[in-house]
Amino acid sequence: MIVIVDYGMGNLRSVSKALEHLGAKVCVTSDPRLVEQADKLILPGVGAFGAAMDELTRRRLIEPVNTALAKGIPYLGICLGLQLLFEESEEAPGVKGLGILHGAVRRFLATNHLKIPHMGWNQVMSPQNGCPLLQDIPEGSFFYFVHSYYADPTDRSVVALEADYGVRFAAMVWQDALFATQFHPEKSQTLGLRFLKNFIDL
Repeated sequence: MIVIVDYGMGNLRSVSKALEHLGAKVCVTSDPRLVEQADKLILPGVGAFGAAMDELTRRRLIEPVNTALAKGIPYLGICLGLQLLFEESEEAPGVKGLGILHGAVRRFLATNHLKIPHMGWNQVMSPQNGCPLLQDIPEGSFFYFVHSYYADPTDRSVVALEADYGVRFAAMVWQDALFATQFHPEKSQTLGLRFLKNFIDL
């Protein structure tokens, strides 16, 4: 069973519909016990870093998410679900993230030719090979992004995909069974579905 964590800020329906379309059994829940029992875990997210951490705390979801990660349960973070893995964010000074990965989340700098948020299709490039979720996804593919902040990992070896929007940033991170994307695979058409199928098939 793939558990999608409901903390009141996720694009839950579009993610669950995409997974169900691919034949996966999906449970959308905010029950900490079900999160701990998941075979695979997805933390989606649309919204603000500080509010998300408040909701995860209020719903007593931080400990079960951390427990699942410690057990090596496959985890997929999407958008805010990637950013929350880090220690802090410029969006919410003083608020601690999950701290699973070292580094910070930074705001894009607006310029005359680049608007914030970064919204739309962008090309991704892989600085490393072998990530199982990238099977059958060609180098230089395009995925759909909507965000004003980006993760800046201390350890660059966790970066599985990069994209460019005035600065080269982590479009995807990968460490063991932990995967997280800044882009939205559920909104990225055929290649997004291929990406999610690869997660189902882990």
